[in-house]
Amino acid sequence: MAGHSKWNNIKQRKGAQDAKRGKIFQKLSKEIYQAAKDGGPDTEDNAALRSAVEDARAQNMPKDNIDRAIAKATNAGAGEDYHAVLYEGYGPGGVAVLVDGLTDNANRTSANVRAAFTKNESNLGSKGSVSYMFDQKGYFAVLREDLDVDEDTMLMSALDAGAEDIETSEDVFEIYSDPKDFAKVRNALQEEGYKFEEAQLTYVPQNTVEIDKETQNVIEKLIDVLEDDDDVNEVYHNAELS
Repeated sequence: MAGHSKWNNIKQRKGAQDAKRGKIFQKLSKEIYQAAKDGGPDTEDNAALRSAVEDARAQNMPKDNIDRAIAKATNAGAGEDYHAVLYEGYGPGGVAVLVDGLTDNANRTSANVRAAFTKNESNLGSKGSVSYMFDQKGYFAVLREDLDVDEDTMLMSALDAGAEDIETSEDVFEIYSDPKDFAKVRNALQEEGYKFEEAQLTYVPQNTVEIDKETQNVIEKLIDVLEDDDDVNEVYHNAELS
Protein backbone atom coordinates (compact mmCIF):
# COMPACT_ATOMS: atom_id res chain seq x y z
CA MET A 1 0.00 0.00 0.00
CA ALA A 2 3.04 2.24 0.10
CA GLY A 3 2.56 5.31 -2.08
CA HIS A 4 -1.21 4.92 -2.26
CA SER A 5 -3.38 7.33 -0.30
CA LYS A 6 -7.05 6.47 -0.24
CA TRP A 7 -7.57 9.78 1.55
CA ASN A 8 -6.73 11.75 -1.60
CA ASN A 9 -9.63 10.11 -3.42
CA ILE A 10 -11.94 10.57 -0.43
CA LYS A 11 -11.20 14.31 -0.24
CA GLN A 12 -11.90 14.76 -3.94
CA ARG A 13 -15.30 13.14 -3.69
CA LYS A 14 -16.56 14.59 -0.41
CA GLY A 15 -17.90 17.77 -2.00
CA ALA A 16 -19.82 15.92 -4.67
CA GLN A 17 -21.20 13.47 -2.13
CA ASP A 18 -22.39 16.28 0.13
CA ALA A 19 -24.61 17.38 -2.74
CA LYS A 20 -26.12 13.88 -2.85
CA ARG A 21 -27.05 13.69 0.83
CA GLY A 22 -30.51 12.26 0.14
CA LYS A 23 -29.09 9.38 -1.87
CA ILE A 24 -26.45 8.72 0.77
CA PHE A 25 -29.16 8.44 3.44
CA GLN A 26 -31.12 6.08 1.20
CA LYS A 27 -28.12 3.80 0.76
CA LEU A 28 -27.28 3.88 4.45
CA SER A 29 -30.87 2.97 5.29
CA LYS A 30 -30.60 -0.12 3.10
CA GLU A 31 -27.36 -1.17 4.78
CA ILE A 32 -28.88 -0.70 8.24
CA TYR A 33 -32.02 -2.55 7.20
CA GLN A 34 -30.13 -5.56 5.82
CA ALA A 35 -27.71 -5.73 8.75
CA ALA A 36 -30.60 -5.65 11.22
CA LYS A 37 -32.55 -8.23 9.26
CA ASP A 38 -29.57 -10.59 9.06
CA GLY A 39 -28.26 -10.26 12.60
CA GLY A 40 -31.00 -8.71 14.72
CA PRO A 41 -31.71 -5.16 15.93
CA ASP A 42 -29.26 -5.09 18.87
CA THR A 43 -26.10 -3.18 17.99
CA GLU A 44 -24.25 -4.77 20.93
CA ASP A 45 -24.70 -8.25 19.48
CA ASN A 46 -24.67 -7.31 15.79
CA ALA A 47 -21.29 -5.91 14.69
CA ALA A 48 -22.46 -5.30 11.11
CA LEU A 49 -25.41 -3.25 12.34
CA ARG A 50 -23.23 -1.32 14.77
CA SER A 51 -20.85 -0.43 11.95
CA ALA A 52 -23.71 0.61 9.65
CA VAL A 53 -25.25 2.80 12.36
CA GLU A 54 -21.89 4.42 13.09
CA ASP A 55 -21.45 5.14 9.38
CA ALA A 56 -24.90 6.74 9.32
CA ARG A 57 -24.14 8.89 12.35
CA ALA A 58 -20.85 9.98 10.77
CA GLN A 59 -22.89 11.22 7.80
CA ASN A 60 -25.24 13.10 10.18
CA MET A 61 -28.15 10.88 9.26
CA PRO A 62 -31.13 11.73 11.51
CA LYS A 63 -31.78 9.29 14.37
CA ASP A 64 -35.38 8.84 13.21
CA ASN A 65 -34.12 7.52 9.85
CA ILE A 66 -31.84 5.04 11.60
CA ASP A 67 -34.54 3.85 13.98
CA ARG A 68 -37.04 3.54 11.14
CA ALA A 69 -34.69 1.33 9.10
CA ILE A 70 -34.08 -0.96 12.08
CA ALA A 71 -37.79 -1.15 12.92
CA LYS A 72 -38.60 -1.93 9.31
CA ALA A 73 -36.12 -4.82 9.34
CA THR A 74 -37.47 -6.14 12.65
CA ASN A 75 -40.97 -6.29 11.19
CA ALA A 76 -39.90 -7.42 7.73
CA GLY A 77 -41.70 -10.27 6.10
CA ALA A 78 -40.98 -11.77 2.70
CA GLY A 79 -40.98 -8.36 1.00
CA GLU A 80 -37.64 -6.61 0.68
CA ASP A 81 -34.55 -8.77 0.61
CA TYR A 82 -31.23 -7.14 -0.25
CA HIS A 83 -28.00 -8.92 -1.02
CA ALA A 84 -24.47 -7.78 -1.76
CA VAL A 85 -23.15 -7.62 -5.33
CA LEU A 86 -19.69 -6.88 -6.70
CA TYR A 87 -19.11 -5.98 -10.34
CA GLU A 88 -15.70 -5.84 -12.02
CA GLY A 89 -14.50 -4.13 -15.15
CA TYR A 90 -12.00 -1.94 -16.96
CA GLY A 91 -12.15 1.75 -17.65
CA PRO A 92 -10.09 3.58 -20.30
CA GLY A 93 -6.34 3.54 -19.83
CA GLY A 94 -6.44 0.05 -18.32
CA VAL A 95 -7.98 1.32 -15.05
CA ALA A 96 -9.43 -1.50 -12.96
CA VAL A 97 -12.84 -0.77 -11.42
CA LEU A 98 -14.81 -2.55 -8.69
CA VAL A 99 -18.45 -1.66 -8.04
CA ASP A 100 -19.82 -2.67 -4.65
CA GLY A 101 -23.58 -2.68 -4.23
CA LEU A 102 -26.60 -3.81 -2.27
CA THR A 103 -29.70 -4.69 -4.25
CA ASP A 104 -33.07 -6.38 -4.15
CA ASN A 105 -33.02 -6.88 -7.92
CA ALA A 106 -29.70 -8.11 -9.33
CA ASN A 107 -30.96 -8.02 -12.94
CA ARG A 108 -31.82 -4.33 -12.67
CA THR A 109 -28.53 -3.45 -11.00
CA SER A 110 -26.45 -5.47 -13.45
CA ALA A 111 -28.14 -3.78 -16.41
CA ASN A 112 -27.57 -0.31 -14.94
CA VAL A 113 -23.92 -0.99 -14.16
CA ARG A 114 -23.29 -2.45 -17.62
CA ALA A 115 -24.90 0.60 -19.25
CA ALA A 116 -22.73 2.94 -17.18
CA PHE A 117 -19.57 1.13 -18.30
CA THR A 118 -20.62 0.98 -21.96
CA LYS A 119 -21.52 4.67 -22.15
CA ASN A 120 -18.20 5.73 -20.62
CA GLU A 121 -15.64 3.94 -22.78
CA SER A 122 -15.41 1.06 -20.31
CA ASN A 123 -16.10 -2.65 -20.26
CA LEU A 124 -17.83 -4.73 -17.61
CA GLY A 125 -15.83 -7.90 -16.97
CA SER A 126 -16.47 -11.30 -15.50
CA LYS A 127 -16.07 -12.32 -11.87
CA GLY A 128 -12.39 -12.32 -10.92
CA SER A 129 -11.29 -10.22 -13.89
CA VAL A 130 -9.90 -7.36 -11.76
CA SER A 131 -10.64 -8.18 -8.11
CA TYR A 132 -7.30 -9.98 -7.83
CA MET A 133 -5.66 -6.56 -8.21
CA PHE A 134 -7.20 -5.35 -4.93
CA ASP A 135 -6.88 -6.33 -1.28
CA GLN A 136 -9.84 -6.01 1.06
CA LYS A 137 -8.85 -4.06 4.16
CA GLY A 138 -10.27 -2.32 7.16
CA TYR A 139 -9.63 1.40 6.70
CA PHE A 140 -9.57 4.21 9.24
CA ALA A 141 -8.76 7.88 8.70
CA VAL A 142 -7.84 9.99 11.74
CA LEU A 143 -7.39 13.71 11.12
CA ARG A 144 -4.29 15.18 12.74
CA GLU A 145 -6.30 18.19 13.92
CA ASP A 146 -8.50 15.82 15.97
CA LEU A 147 -5.56 14.30 17.87
CA ASP A 148 -4.98 15.16 21.51
CA VAL A 149 -1.82 13.01 21.67
CA ASP A 150 1.53 13.08 19.91
CA GLU A 151 2.20 11.18 16.72
CA ASP A 152 4.23 8.38 18.32
CA THR A 153 1.47 7.63 20.82
CA MET A 154 -1.12 7.49 18.07
CA LEU A 155 1.02 5.12 15.99
CA MET A 156 1.61 2.80 18.95
CA SER A 157 -2.12 2.80 19.72
CA ALA A 158 -2.90 1.70 16.18
CA LEU A 159 -0.33 -1.10 16.25
CA ASP A 160 -1.46 -2.27 19.69
CA ALA A 161 -5.05 -2.33 18.42
CA GLY A 162 -4.00 -4.78 15.68
CA ALA A 163 -3.46 -2.52 12.68
CA GLU A 164 -1.35 -3.90 9.82
CA ASP A 165 -0.15 -0.74 8.15
CA ILE A 166 -0.16 3.02 8.75
CA GLU A 167 0.40 5.84 6.28
CA THR A 168 0.89 9.45 7.34
CA SER A 169 0.51 12.77 5.58
CA GLU A 170 0.22 16.40 6.61
CA ASP A 171 -3.46 16.21 7.51
CA VAL A 172 -4.35 12.58 8.18
CA PHE A 173 -3.29 9.19 9.50
CA GLU A 174 -4.51 6.31 7.34
CA ILE A 175 -4.70 3.03 9.22
CA TYR A 176 -5.22 -0.35 7.56
CA SER A 177 -6.19 -3.65 9.14
CA ASP A 178 -7.06 -7.19 8.15
CA PRO A 179 -10.80 -7.10 7.35
CA LYS A 180 -11.43 -9.75 10.03
CA ASP A 181 -9.92 -7.38 12.60
CA PHE A 182 -11.90 -4.31 11.53
CA ALA A 183 -14.28 -4.29 14.52
CA LYS A 184 -11.49 -5.09 16.98
CA VAL A 185 -9.25 -2.27 15.75
CA ARG A 186 -12.13 0.20 15.55
CA ASN A 187 -13.36 -0.58 19.05
CA ALA A 188 -9.86 -0.47 20.57
CA LEU A 189 -9.10 2.94 19.05
CA GLN A 190 -12.51 4.32 19.98
CA GLU A 191 -12.00 3.23 23.57
CA GLU A 192 -8.81 5.31 23.59
CA GLY A 193 -10.77 8.31 22.40
CA TYR A 194 -9.74 8.49 18.75
CA LYS A 195 -12.25 9.98 16.32
CA PHE A 196 -12.55 8.63 12.78
CA GLU A 197 -13.17 10.78 9.76
CA GLU A 198 -13.67 7.51 7.89
CA ALA A 199 -14.01 3.93 9.14
CA GLN A 200 -14.99 1.26 6.63
CA LEU A 201 -14.21 -2.00 4.94
CA THR A 202 -12.66 -1.13 1.61
CA TYR A 203 -10.72 -2.44 -1.36
CA VAL A 204 -7.17 -1.14 -1.77
CA PRO A 205 -5.39 -1.48 -5.14
CA GLN A 206 -2.09 -3.35 -5.03
CA ASN A 207 -0.73 -0.98 -7.68
CA THR A 208 -1.98 2.24 -9.23
CA VAL A 209 -2.18 3.37 -12.86
CA GLU A 210 -1.10 6.79 -14.13
CA ILE A 211 -3.62 8.37 -16.50
CA ASP A 212 -3.83 11.59 -18.48
CA LYS A 213 -6.38 14.34 -17.90
CA GLU A 214 -8.70 13.20 -20.69
CA THR A 215 -8.83 9.68 -19.28
CA GLN A 216 -9.37 11.04 -15.79
CA ASN A 217 -12.40 12.99 -16.99
CA VAL A 218 -13.96 9.80 -18.34
CA ILE A 219 -13.16 7.84 -15.18
CA GLU A 220 -14.68 10.55 -13.00
CA LYS A 221 -17.82 10.60 -15.13
CA LEU A 222 -18.09 6.80 -14.87
CA ILE A 223 -17.77 7.02 -11.09
CA ASP A 224 -20.40 9.77 -10.91
CA VAL A 225 -22.89 7.75 -12.97
CA LEU A 226 -22.32 4.62 -10.90
CA GLU A 227 -22.59 6.45 -7.57
CA ASP A 228 -25.87 8.00 -8.70
CA ASP A 229 -27.35 4.49 -8.83
CA ASP A 230 -29.30 3.77 -5.65
CA ASP A 231 -28.01 0.17 -5.63
CA VAL A 232 -24.32 1.17 -5.67
CA ASN A 233 -22.58 1.70 -2.34
CA GLU A 234 -18.97 2.31 -3.37
CA VAL A 235 -16.79 2.45 -6.47
CA TYR A 236 -13.14 1.41 -6.17
CA HIS A 237 -10.44 1.89 -8.81
CA ASN A 238 -6.66 1.91 -9.20
CA ALA A 239 -6.27 5.20 -11.09
CA GLU A 240 -4.02 7.95 -9.79
CA LEU A 241 -6.31 10.97 -9.81
CA SER A 242 -4.73 14.42 -9.84
